[in-house]
Amino acid sequence: MSLRSRATTGAVLLTAVALAATACSSSKSDPLSGGSTTAGAGSTVVVGSANFPENVLLASIYSQALQAKGVKVEEKFNIGSREVLYGQLKSGNLTVLPEYNGALLSYLDSKATATSTEDIDAALGTTLPAGVGILKPAAAQDADSLTVSQDTATRFHLQSISDLAAQAGQFSVGGPPEFKSRREQQFKDVYGLTFKEWKPTGDTTANALKDGSIQVGNVFTTDPKIVQLGLVSLTDPKNLFGAQNVTPLVYKAGVNDTASAALDAVSAKLDTAGLTAMMKKVSVDKADPSAVAKEWVKANGLG
Repeated sequence: MSLRSRATTGAVLLTAVALAATACSSSKSDPLSGGSTTAGAGSTVVVGSANFPENVLLASIYSQALQAKGVKVEEKFNIGSREVLYGQLKSGNLTVLPEYNGALLSYLDSKATATSTEDIDAALGTTLPAGVGILKPAAAQDADSLTVSQDTATRFHLQSISDLAAQAGQFSVGGPPEFKSRREQQFKDVYGLTFKEWKPTGDTTANALKDGSIQVGNVFTTDPKIVQLGLVSLTDPKNLFGAQNVTPLVYKAGVNDTASAALDAVSAKLDTAGLTAMMKKVSVDKADPSAVAKEWVKANGLG
C-alpha cells in the first residue's frame, strides 16, 4: 500500500499502525493471508502452490533451490486451483508457481491448438499479460489423462480416448472439482464424448476407478497409483491435452537474475522419471514433500 504524498502526518501514522496490525494478525491457516506484497521490490520471493501433493512438492523444490542461492523466500502452499492461483500471481501477491505449460495455455485460451512444448511456450509468450512470464520448462511432464481400470479397458476394448465414444453415455467420469468446467466442451468438440455423470473425485480418482464408483478418471500420468492399482491410461491421438511440462510461472517484477537462474537450474535437472519416483515417496510411502524435495535438491547439486 502506498501513502499519498499529501497525506497528513496523522493519516500516515494511522496507516502505519493499521499495516502493522495487519502483519501481526496474519495466520498460517490461510495461505493467502498476510505475508509480503512487495516481491516486486526484490525483497521476498513468494512461492505458491496448488492444493495437490505434486504441486506442493514442486513448490518446495523451487523454494529450497532459491534459498540455497541466498534468495529470501516465503512459502504459501496448498492455496487452491489455478482459478485462484493465477489471479494471485498476476496481481503480484505470489511471485513463483510451478505450472504445467499445456494446461496453463488451455486455461488461458480454450481454443489454443499448440501441442508441442515449443509451440505451447511460444503461444504462452503472446497470451500471458506483460507482467507475467514463464521460465525454462523442465523435461518432466505430468500430463492429464483419461484413465480406466484394467477390467473396463478389457471389457470395452479401450485403448484410446476415441474408443470411449460408444460408451461415454453410460460412464461416470471423475477428476478435480474444476475438471468439468475446464474440459467438458473440449471432450465434446474433439472426441464427441458426452459422459453420463461428472463426479468431483479429486485425489481419490485412482481409487474410485479401482472400486468402480467411476468408470473414467482424470489421473495425472506421474501418479504412482496407475501402476500400483493396475490402471490403464488411454492414448490421446488427437492431442487434446498436449505437452504439459513442469514450468515456473513468475511475476516478472519479483524475480531477479539470481532467482531466475536458480529456477532454470531446477528445470534443467527435473525429468519425468525423477518426478514419478518422488511422487511415489509422497503419495505411496507418505513421506513429507519438503523432505523429499530437500533430498532431490541436494542430490542434484542445487542446495
